[in-house]
This record gives sequence, structure tokens and C-alpha cells, in this order.
Amino acid sequence: MAIRISALLAATLDDLRSEPVEKRIRVVHGGHPIADTTAAVLVWEPQRVVPQYAVPVADLLTELRVAAPDDGDRSGPAAAEVGPGGRAVLTPATGFGVHTADGVVHSVGPVGSAFRLADPALHDHVVLDFAAFDTWLEEDEEIVSHPRDPFHRVDVRRSSRHVRIELDGHVLADSTRPSLVFETNLPMRYYLPPEDVDAALLRPSATTTACAYKGVASYRSIALPDRTVPDLAWTYPSPLPDAVQLTDLLCFFTERVDLVLDGVHHDRTVSMFS
Repeated sequence: MAIRISALLAATLDDLRSEPVEKRIRVVHGGHPIADTTAAVLVWEPQRVVPQYAVPVADLLTELRVAAPDDGDRSGPAAAEVGPGGRAVLTPATGFGVHTADGVVHSVGPVGSAFRLADPALHDHVVLDFAAFDTWLEEDEEIVSHPRDPFHRVDVRRSSRHVRIELDGHVLADSTRPSLVFETNLPMRYYLPPEDVDAALLRPSATTTACAYKGVASYRSIALPDRTVPDLAWTYPSPLPDAVQLTDLLCFFTERVDLVLDGVHHDRTVSMFS
């Protein structure tokens, strides 16, 4: 019987996974170099859905110090219910200090910013907390949010499907020219031209988030007659080069609004963003 690739990948979530990369990786913090290597490895601890970079200890440019076991960023949920069967996984919101593999917490500059795995295949490397350092470079280009997963795709496709977004009986958007975003392990998203969104309902938000593949998103709240729903939509005013097609388009959380697609009402999406 044919094996579904997504199921095959999901079956490895409880394993410690790694993949070497050929890019030159540099890390800078406070204007000082932390690491410079051409032998980095992407590492996914068990249950993690995005990788971190591990660099050879020999390529660190500052002191590696043993830290207390509980040092490091432990912010955010310890796990989120997503994926097949609503299984618990560690998302980018989970702090670096939540570890699911054997190893020892270290510091490289910021306290608790490194983790040396006990696994013999990776023991000469140390995993670094992406968020703990100011600047990460792949070759000469800065990256944001977290390292890119080589097995992760983001495809943007223009479409003529009829998309209507509603909430509490109010039509928020109506478009026959959406751009559909198909992203590995995430729900399909509908990005709409601003002209097809009811601008009278939009309110600015101070919220921003960063995506390693699309860039920095700015959010919009929706003002209904009886309430304001915060951060219900987002847009990329200056997306990364791989997502320039999304510039200034608006996307709604289909986990929190009602979607009518080609005249058919759909159940609300269930995901880590529900």
C-alpha cells in the first residue's frame, strides 16, 4: 500500500532528527561574532516542528560555559495540539529552554542560549537558540524567525476561486482573485487584494510576527458593531524575495472566521492557531 509522505514524516516527530547544510552560517550578538562555520547541522529535537542550527564547538568564537539546567528561554506553551490526531508538538512559540533530548544546557553569550546534545553523532556540535542572538547570516544574507527547513515549501498560486469571508453575519471580504498559499504542514491560506476587503472594518494593530519564509507580518483587527476582534487578519508590506507576490495582500485566520469558497460554506480550520 502506498505510504503518505506527510504520515511518514509525522512518524519521525518523536525522534531526534538532523540534516547537514553546506551554507556558511554566521552568528552575531551585540556587535560581536559568536560563530562562523561551514559545517552547521539543522537539528529538530523530538516533537519540534521547526529546526535550530547546531554549530561545531570548534567554530565558536566566544566561550562556551555550562549553565544551570533550567536556564534559557522557557516562554510560550510547552506543547500545542496540532497535526494528525491532534498530537502534541513543540511550535516556534515554545521557548528554546524546553528540551526533549538528552544533553546539557550551556551559555554562549546570553545565559542558557546553547544546548549540547548527548547524542554521539552530534556531540561535537552545540545547538544555538535562534532568538537569543541579534543576527544570523546564511552566506551574506540575514535570515529571520528561525532556520529554514529544507523539507518545507511555500507555494503561492493566483486563483479565480470565489472567496467570501464572514463573521457574525458580516461580510469582511469578497474576492474572485485570491492568491492561495500552500505551505507544508499548515492550512491553505487565502490572501486577498485590499480592494476586496471592507476597509471600513479594519483597524491597525501593533502586533507583528516573523516568518522564516515570508518575512514580517503586520496585523489588523476587525471592528464589528458590537465588538472589536483583535489581530484577525495580517499582511506582508515588505515580504522576503520568495513571497513578493503577497505584498500588501490581506489574509484572515480561517480558524476564527467563516469561509465560503465557491459558494460552499466550510467548517472553521483546526490548527495550532485555533
